[in-house]
Amino acid sequence: MAAQLAIVDLADATEWDSAIGRQPDASIYAARPWGTYKSRIGWAVRRIAIRAGEGEGEDLAYIQYQQRRRGPGRFILAQGCPILTPLGESRAEAVLQAFLAHLDLRRSDLVGVNYHQPERRDAVLALLAHGFTPVVSARNHTLELDLAQDLDAIRARMDPRWRANLRKAERNGDLSTHLLSDPEERLRAFDGFSRMYAALKARKGFSSTLDTQAYRDVAASDPRVAMLEVRERGEPILIRIAHRTPTRWTDFFAASNERARATHAAPLAVWRCVEQAKADGHHVFDFGGIDPAANRGVFDFKRGLCRNVVQSAPLWLYGRSRLLRDAAAAFLARR
Repeated sequence: MAAQLAIVDLADATEWDSAIGRQPDASIYAARPWGTYKSRIGWAVRRIAIRAGEGEGEDLAYIQYQQRRRGPGRFILAQGCPILTPLGESRAEAVLQAFLAHLDLRRSDLVGVNYHQPERRDAVLALLAHGFTPVVSARNHTLELDLAQDLDAIRARMDPRWRANLRKAERNGDLSTHLLSDPEERLRAFDGFSRMYAALKARKGFSSTLDTQAYRDVAASDPRVAMLEVRERGEPILIRIAHRTPTRWTDFFAASNERARATHAAPLAVWRCVEQAKADGHHVFDFGGIDPAANRGVFDFKRGLCRNVVQSAPLWLYGRSRLLRDAAAAFLARR
Protein backbone atom coordinates (compact mmCIF):
# COMPACT_ATOMS: atom_id res chain seq x y z
CA MET A 1 0.00 0.00 0.00
CA ALA A 2 2.87 2.41 0.80
CA ALA A 3 4.09 2.14 -2.82
CA GLN A 4 0.91 3.93 -3.94
CA LEU A 5 1.75 6.96 -1.81
CA ALA A 6 3.87 9.89 -2.92
CA ILE A 7 6.24 12.02 -0.83
CA VAL A 8 6.02 15.70 -1.77
CA ASP A 9 8.55 18.27 -0.56
CA LEU A 10 6.75 21.30 0.89
CA ALA A 11 9.69 23.58 1.52
CA ASP A 12 7.56 26.59 0.56
CA ALA A 13 6.63 28.10 3.91
CA THR A 14 3.40 29.71 2.72
CA GLU A 15 2.08 26.47 1.30
CA TRP A 16 3.02 24.62 4.46
CA ASP A 17 1.32 26.96 6.91
CA SER A 18 -1.75 27.14 4.71
CA ALA A 19 -1.94 23.34 4.53
CA ILE A 20 -1.61 22.60 8.23
CA GLY A 21 -3.80 25.58 9.11
CA ARG A 22 -6.76 23.62 7.80
CA GLN A 23 -6.12 20.77 10.27
CA PRO A 24 -7.76 21.29 13.70
CA ASP A 25 -5.09 19.36 15.62
CA ALA A 26 -2.05 21.12 14.16
CA SER A 27 0.03 22.45 17.04
CA ILE A 28 2.87 24.94 17.37
CA TYR A 29 5.38 22.08 17.00
CA ALA A 30 4.22 21.29 13.46
CA ALA A 31 4.27 24.89 12.27
CA ARG A 32 6.94 26.63 10.21
CA PRO A 33 8.02 29.04 13.02
CA TRP A 34 8.92 26.15 15.33
CA GLY A 35 10.89 24.56 12.50
CA THR A 36 12.73 27.86 12.04
CA TYR A 37 13.62 27.89 15.73
CA LYS A 38 14.84 24.29 15.72
CA SER A 39 16.98 24.92 12.64
CA ARG A 40 18.67 27.78 14.48
CA ILE A 41 19.73 25.50 17.32
CA GLY A 42 21.30 22.85 15.14
CA TRP A 43 18.58 20.67 13.66
CA ALA A 44 18.08 20.06 9.93
CA VAL A 45 14.36 20.59 9.32
CA ARG A 46 12.27 19.23 6.44
CA ARG A 47 8.56 19.46 5.61
CA ILE A 48 6.77 16.89 3.49
CA ALA A 49 3.26 15.90 2.50
CA ILE A 50 2.25 12.31 1.91
CA ARG A 51 -0.25 12.03 -0.92
CA ALA A 52 -2.47 9.32 -2.32
CA GLY A 53 -0.59 8.79 -5.56
CA GLU A 54 1.38 10.93 -7.97
CA GLY A 55 0.32 14.24 -9.48
CA GLU A 56 -2.93 15.62 -8.11
CA GLY A 57 -3.46 13.03 -5.40
CA GLU A 58 -5.10 14.14 -2.15
CA ASP A 59 -2.98 14.86 0.92
CA LEU A 60 -3.07 12.18 3.61
CA ALA A 61 -0.59 13.65 6.07
CA TYR A 62 1.82 16.48 6.79
CA ILE A 63 5.11 15.91 8.58
CA GLN A 64 7.67 18.45 9.73
CA TYR A 65 10.65 16.50 10.95
CA GLN A 66 14.04 17.37 12.36
CA GLN A 67 17.26 15.41 12.20
CA ARG A 68 20.61 15.62 13.91
CA ARG A 69 23.69 13.42 13.77
CA ARG A 70 24.50 11.42 16.87
CA GLY A 71 27.84 9.67 16.37
CA PRO A 72 27.45 7.15 13.56
CA GLY A 73 23.68 7.52 13.42
CA ARG A 74 20.88 10.04 13.09
CA PHE A 75 18.15 10.99 15.49
CA ILE A 76 15.01 12.03 13.60
CA LEU A 77 12.26 13.76 15.53
CA ALA A 78 8.70 14.49 14.38
CA GLN A 79 7.06 16.89 16.83
CA GLY A 80 3.31 17.30 16.56
CA CYS A 81 3.38 15.00 13.51
CA PRO A 82 2.36 13.13 11.44
CA ILE A 83 -0.74 15.30 11.06
CA LEU A 84 -3.34 13.06 9.46
CA THR A 85 -5.99 14.61 7.26
CA PRO A 86 -9.54 13.17 7.45
CA LEU A 87 -8.71 11.03 4.40
CA GLY A 88 -5.38 10.00 5.92
CA GLU A 89 -6.85 8.73 9.19
CA SER A 90 -8.13 5.57 7.54
CA ARG A 91 -4.68 4.99 5.97
CA ALA A 92 -2.54 5.90 8.96
CA GLU A 93 -0.51 2.69 8.88
CA ALA A 94 0.35 3.14 5.19
CA VAL A 95 1.24 6.80 5.82
CA LEU A 96 3.70 5.83 8.53
CA GLN A 97 5.16 3.08 6.37
CA ALA A 98 5.72 5.60 3.57
CA PHE A 99 7.40 8.01 6.00
CA LEU A 100 9.78 5.34 7.30
CA ALA A 101 10.64 4.28 3.76
CA HIS A 102 11.34 7.93 2.89
CA LEU A 103 13.79 8.22 5.78
CA ASP A 104 15.87 5.28 4.49
CA LEU A 105 16.98 4.32 7.98
CA ARG A 106 20.19 2.58 8.90
CA ARG A 107 20.56 0.35 11.92
CA SER A 108 22.26 3.15 13.85
CA ASP A 109 19.35 5.59 13.32
CA LEU A 110 16.47 6.33 15.69
CA VAL A 111 13.12 7.97 14.97
CA GLY A 112 11.04 9.76 17.60
CA VAL A 113 7.42 10.88 17.33
CA ASN A 114 6.01 13.20 19.98
CA TYR A 115 2.60 14.80 19.58
CA HIS A 116 2.81 16.80 22.85
CA GLN A 117 -0.99 16.58 23.08
CA PRO A 118 -3.69 13.89 22.98
CA GLU A 119 -3.14 11.52 20.07
CA ARG A 120 -5.71 10.33 17.59
CA ARG A 121 -6.63 6.66 17.83
CA ASP A 122 -5.57 5.84 14.27
CA ALA A 123 -2.16 7.44 14.78
CA VAL A 124 -1.51 5.36 17.91
CA LEU A 125 -2.58 2.15 16.18
CA ALA A 126 -0.22 2.89 13.30
CA LEU A 127 2.69 3.56 15.66
CA LEU A 128 2.07 0.29 17.49
CA ALA A 129 1.71 -1.65 14.25
CA HIS A 130 5.12 -0.48 13.07
CA GLY A 131 6.92 -1.38 16.28
CA PHE A 132 7.29 2.06 17.87
CA THR A 133 7.91 1.88 21.62
CA PRO A 134 6.23 4.45 23.90
CA VAL A 135 8.59 6.09 26.38
CA VAL A 136 6.68 7.21 29.45
CA SER A 137 8.11 8.74 32.62
CA ALA A 138 6.69 10.60 35.58
CA ARG A 139 7.10 13.81 33.59
CA ASN A 140 4.62 12.61 30.98
CA HIS A 141 1.73 13.98 33.00
CA THR A 142 -0.11 17.25 33.00
CA LEU A 143 -3.18 18.93 34.42
CA GLU A 144 -6.12 19.72 32.17
CA LEU A 145 -8.88 22.17 32.99
CA ASP A 146 -12.20 21.54 31.24
CA LEU A 147 -13.29 24.89 29.81
CA ALA A 148 -16.84 23.68 29.23
CA GLN A 149 -17.39 24.56 32.89
CA ASP A 150 -18.74 27.90 33.96
CA LEU A 151 -15.99 30.23 35.22
CA ASP A 152 -17.78 30.65 38.54
CA ALA A 153 -17.80 26.88 38.97
CA ILE A 154 -14.05 26.74 38.30
CA ARG A 155 -13.44 29.48 40.88
CA ALA A 156 -15.56 27.61 43.42
CA ARG A 157 -13.34 24.53 43.06
CA MET A 158 -10.05 26.41 43.50
CA ASP A 159 -7.89 25.76 46.54
CA PRO A 160 -9.04 28.39 49.09
CA ARG A 161 -5.56 29.91 49.37
CA TRP A 162 -5.25 30.13 45.57
CA ARG A 163 -8.65 31.83 45.38
CA ALA A 164 -7.71 34.28 48.15
CA ASN A 165 -4.45 35.21 46.42
CA LEU A 166 -6.26 35.71 43.13
CA ARG A 167 -8.79 37.95 44.84
CA LYS A 168 -6.00 40.05 46.38
CA ALA A 169 -4.37 40.50 42.96
CA GLU A 170 -7.68 41.41 41.32
CA ARG A 171 -8.31 44.07 43.95
CA ASN A 172 -4.85 45.57 43.56
CA GLY A 173 -5.32 48.72 41.49
CA ASP A 174 -1.59 48.86 40.73
CA LEU A 175 -1.75 45.63 38.70
CA SER A 176 -2.87 45.37 35.09
CA THR A 177 -2.80 42.51 32.58
CA HIS A 178 -2.15 42.82 28.86
CA LEU A 179 -2.56 40.21 26.15
CA LEU A 180 -0.05 41.46 23.59
CA SER A 181 -0.66 41.54 19.86
CA ASP A 182 1.57 44.31 18.50
CA PRO A 183 4.81 42.77 17.10
CA GLU A 184 7.11 45.44 18.57
CA GLU A 185 5.42 45.18 21.94
CA ARG A 186 5.79 41.39 21.84
CA LEU A 187 9.52 41.72 21.06
CA ARG A 188 9.95 44.06 24.02
CA ALA A 189 8.01 41.72 26.29
CA PHE A 190 10.03 38.72 25.16
CA ASP A 191 13.26 40.57 25.97
CA GLY A 192 11.89 41.17 29.45
CA PHE A 193 10.92 37.52 29.68
CA SER A 194 14.47 36.49 28.67
CA ARG A 195 16.04 38.59 31.43
CA MET A 196 13.64 37.30 34.06
CA TYR A 197 14.02 33.71 32.84
CA ALA A 198 17.83 33.89 33.05
CA ALA A 199 17.61 35.29 36.58
CA LEU A 200 15.10 32.59 37.54
CA LYS A 201 17.39 29.81 36.26
CA ALA A 202 20.33 31.26 38.18
CA ARG A 203 18.30 31.64 41.36
CA LYS A 204 16.72 28.18 41.29
CA GLY A 205 19.58 26.33 39.63
CA PHE A 206 17.61 24.56 36.91
CA SER A 207 18.55 24.00 33.28
CA SER A 208 16.42 24.53 30.20
CA THR A 209 16.72 23.66 26.53
CA LEU A 210 15.03 26.94 25.52
CA ASP A 211 17.39 29.25 23.63
CA THR A 212 15.68 32.58 24.20
CA GLN A 213 17.80 34.50 21.69
CA ALA A 214 17.03 32.01 18.91
CA TYR A 215 13.33 31.96 19.77
CA ARG A 216 12.86 35.73 20.27
CA ASP A 217 11.57 36.90 16.88
CA VAL A 218 9.94 33.52 16.17
CA ALA A 219 7.75 33.78 19.27
CA ALA A 220 6.96 37.45 18.68
CA SER A 221 5.71 36.84 15.14
CA ASP A 222 3.88 33.51 15.61
CA PRO A 223 0.10 34.00 15.97
CA ARG A 224 -0.13 30.63 17.73
CA VAL A 225 1.89 32.05 20.62
CA ALA A 226 0.02 34.03 23.27
CA MET A 227 1.93 36.49 25.45
CA LEU A 228 0.34 37.86 28.59
CA GLU A 229 2.14 40.53 30.60
CA VAL A 230 1.37 41.63 34.15
CA ARG A 231 2.44 45.15 35.01
CA GLU A 232 2.67 46.94 38.34
CA ARG A 233 2.19 50.67 37.86
CA GLY A 234 3.14 50.20 34.24
CA GLU A 235 6.30 48.17 34.91
CA PRO A 236 6.36 44.53 33.69
CA ILE A 237 6.73 42.07 36.54
CA LEU A 238 5.59 38.80 34.92
CA ILE A 239 5.35 37.42 31.38
CA ARG A 240 3.43 34.24 30.62
CA ILE A 241 3.77 32.52 27.22
CA ALA A 242 1.33 29.92 25.91
CA HIS A 243 0.53 28.28 22.57
CA ARG A 244 -2.83 27.56 21.00
CA THR A 245 -4.62 25.18 18.67
CA PRO A 246 -8.29 25.62 17.73
CA THR A 247 -9.29 23.43 20.69
CA ARG A 248 -6.50 23.76 23.27
CA TRP A 249 -4.59 26.47 25.12
CA THR A 250 -1.30 25.14 26.50
CA ASP A 251 0.87 26.89 29.08
CA PHE A 252 4.44 27.07 27.80
CA PHE A 253 6.85 29.33 29.75
CA ALA A 254 6.64 31.92 32.48
CA ALA A 255 9.12 34.26 34.16
CA SER A 256 8.73 36.91 36.80
CA ASN A 257 10.57 39.04 39.36
CA GLU A 258 10.22 39.45 43.11
CA ARG A 259 7.43 42.01 42.75
CA ALA A 260 5.30 39.38 41.04
CA ARG A 261 5.61 37.13 44.07
CA ALA A 262 4.78 39.93 46.47
CA THR A 263 1.65 40.96 44.53
CA HIS A 264 0.33 37.45 43.66
CA ALA A 265 0.69 38.23 39.97
CA ALA A 266 1.07 34.54 39.05
CA PRO A 267 -2.50 33.41 39.85
CA LEU A 268 -3.82 36.57 38.20
CA ALA A 269 -1.89 35.81 34.99
CA VAL A 270 -3.04 32.19 34.85
CA TRP A 271 -6.63 33.15 35.54
CA ARG A 272 -6.61 35.79 32.79
CA CYS A 273 -5.27 33.12 30.42
CA VAL A 274 -8.08 30.76 31.44
CA GLU A 275 -10.66 33.50 30.87
CA GLN A 276 -9.23 34.31 27.45
CA ALA A 277 -9.01 30.65 26.43
CA LYS A 278 -12.66 30.12 27.32
CA ALA A 279 -13.72 33.33 25.57
CA ASP A 280 -11.90 32.22 22.42
CA GLY A 281 -13.73 28.90 22.37
CA HIS A 282 -10.93 26.56 23.42
CA HIS A 283 -12.07 23.33 25.07
CA VAL A 284 -9.11 22.64 27.34
CA PHE A 285 -6.56 24.67 29.29
CA ASP A 286 -3.44 22.50 29.51
CA PHE A 287 -1.02 23.46 32.29
CA GLY A 288 1.95 22.37 30.19
CA GLY A 289 3.14 19.49 32.34
CA ILE A 290 3.95 18.84 35.98
CA ASP A 291 7.08 17.58 37.69
CA PRO A 292 6.30 17.21 41.41
CA ALA A 293 9.59 15.51 42.31
CA ALA A 294 11.87 18.13 40.73
CA ASN A 295 9.70 21.24 40.97
CA ARG A 296 7.33 20.92 43.87
CA GLY A 297 6.56 24.62 44.14
CA VAL A 298 5.28 24.95 40.58
CA PHE A 299 3.34 21.70 40.94
CA ASP A 300 1.59 22.92 44.10
CA PHE A 301 0.78 26.22 42.39
CA LYS A 302 -0.80 24.51 39.37
CA ARG A 303 -2.88 22.04 41.34
CA GLY A 304 -4.29 24.93 43.36
CA LEU A 305 -6.44 25.65 40.33
CA CYS A 306 -6.87 22.18 38.83
CA ARG A 307 -6.35 18.61 40.02
CA ASN A 308 -7.42 16.78 36.87
CA VAL A 309 -4.21 14.89 36.13
CA VAL A 310 -3.82 13.10 32.78
CA GLN A 311 -1.01 11.23 31.10
CA SER A 312 0.32 13.33 28.26
CA ALA A 313 1.56 11.90 24.97
CA PRO A 314 4.68 9.73 25.19
CA LEU A 315 7.74 9.92 23.00
CA TRP A 316 7.39 7.06 20.52
CA LEU A 317 10.74 5.53 19.49
CA TYR A 318 11.55 3.40 16.45
CA GLY A 319 14.74 1.90 15.10
CA ARG A 320 15.76 -0.94 12.84
CA SER A 321 17.90 -2.20 15.71
CA ARG A 322 15.60 -3.35 18.50
CA LEU A 323 18.53 -3.40 20.92
CA LEU A 324 19.37 0.26 20.22
CA ARG A 325 15.73 1.28 20.40
CA ASP A 326 15.14 -0.49 23.72
CA ALA A 327 18.36 0.89 25.23
CA ALA A 328 17.42 4.44 24.23
CA ALA A 329 13.88 3.97 25.56
CA ALA A 330 15.15 2.70 28.91
CA PHE A 331 17.56 5.63 29.21
CA LEU A 332 14.94 8.24 28.36
CA ALA A 333 12.34 6.71 30.70
CA ARG A 334 14.67 7.35 33.67
CA ARG A 335 15.22 11.05 32.91
